[in-house]
Amino acid sequence: MPDHVSSYPDNRALVIGAGIGGLSAAMRLGAKGYAVTVLDKLDRAGGRGSSITQDGHRFDLGPTIVTAPMVFEDLWKTCGRDFHADVDLRPMDPFYEIRWPDGTRFSACGDDARMQAEVAKINPADLKGYKRFMRDSEARYVVGYEGMVAKPMQKLWETIKVLPKFAQLRADRSIYHHAAARVKDERLRMALSFHPLFIGGDPTHVTSIYALVGYLEKEHGVHYAMGGVQAIADAMAQVVRGQGGSIRHDVEVDEIIVDSGRAAGVRLTDGEVLDAPLVVSNADAGHTYDHLLRNRKRKRWTTQRLKKSRWSMGLYVWYFGTKGTKDKWPDLGHHTILNGPRFTGLLRDIFMKGKLADDMSLYIHRPAITDPDVAPEGDDTFYILSPVPHLGWKDAVDWTAEEPIYREKVAAVLETVMPGFREHISTELVFTPETFRDRYLSPHGCGFSIEPRILQSAWFRPHNVSEELPGLYLVGAGTHPGAGLPGVISSAEVLGKLVPDMPAKDIPQRLAAE
Repeated sequence: MPDHVSSYPDNRALVIGAGIGGLSAAMRLGAKGYAVTVLDKLDRAGGRGSSITQDGHRFDLGPTIVTAPMVFEDLWKTCGRDFHADVDLRPMDPFYEIRWPDGTRFSACGDDARMQAEVAKINPADLKGYKRFMRDSEARYVVGYEGMVAKPMQKLWETIKVLPKFAQLRADRSIYHHAAARVKDERLRMALSFHPLFIGGDPTHVTSIYALVGYLEKEHGVHYAMGGVQAIADAMAQVVRGQGGSIRHDVEVDEIIVDSGRAAGVRLTDGEVLDAPLVVSNADAGHTYDHLLRNRKRKRWTTQRLKKSRWSMGLYVWYFGTKGTKDKWPDLGHHTILNGPRFTGLLRDIFMKGKLADDMSLYIHRPAITDPDVAPEGDDTFYILSPVPHLGWKDAVDWTAEEPIYREKVAAVLETVMPGFREHISTELVFTPETFRDRYLSPHGCGFSIEPRILQSAWFRPHNVSEELPGLYLVGAGTHPGAGLPGVISSAEVLGKLVPDMPAKDIPQRLAAE
């Protein structure tokens, strides 16, 4: 253990959850001189970004696309390390392909000329509007990403002061309606506005500030980590241990302990108690407040307030391995988005009605195109994701009964791009919203915590410094700035700006003086 850790007996910090947000928090705390213990329910690091290896196939369970590599580089630099020495990040070209039922395809990349050609191929009349949309995207990137993402937002003034700029940029308009104001073709409207689905937002309701993603992808690219996001999580865990921290797996935190009005440690489900003057929760914000603080009276994030919040959608994910298909379906690339016959209608069913529709849009991940280690030689590994309603609706889907039926519907759609695929399946695994609820303790089985609508973002989101309990901090998808790999890593960057540095002999007094 490094001397800077062992020499301070009272610099203990506990991090609940070894997801990407929790590991980022542990790295930043370790760099500040804290003795960090990370506690996680799963058997390996990564949380929703972890993996399961089954019959020689590695299934990356959560995020697959890596954007904004600079947030990883900065995190590693803070710890005195080089991200690219620890993780093999490969740029994608194209980023992904979008397909529609009429046979239209749109191949996204970072090259202006190629992107404009893709737009013109679909509707030449929309080329001017597309160029304007990309200018809009850059303006929103400057305000929404550079100006807010890694900035503390626990004070209302931090949000109020950007409102004039938000008004100027029509943040009141949804990203879909903003795209509709720029281009007329419905397919292009989808291609320019679907990105909030990657972080659990309904494009017809989340703010047009999310148009920034187009510029973010153009400037910084879309990448894949060899070994999947699991490889990133494993590298993060190695940094934490190298700082003198520890990670305990297969343990579940049942309650945050309160002493003298502030966080003082945690109690595990087996009754074990761990004391620490600083607690960071990477558990879902809803679970943190409604379960881990269930015995403490809450002022803002009450059970009723959480019930009234709008939550992100659920996810149906079918993972399967196929035998001898390495050279089969040659036009199906690494990342493919397969649209159903409806876009806005399907979003309405999922987000506004809680209805499991017969039609669907699918994200197909075929990592063996880039990373042959995901499958035995000559074989393939697939990840098929369908957005579905979460479990919080009055007539929630009973997935125990519905899953086999829904799988057949998904298979019928997949047959249109992967004919005969079922004959080659050698192993499979399915996650439903019920899996997310049980495996990740996600309220309503949501894929991405609280939905990132404008009045559930920045100051309106659960704060990184807990409003309910001194000494408690929050990171991850349910707090500011939100879900997605850049979001959860940035939440730990915010944490790093709020937690005092070591030396730590006076840390209880310093925390009490916040």
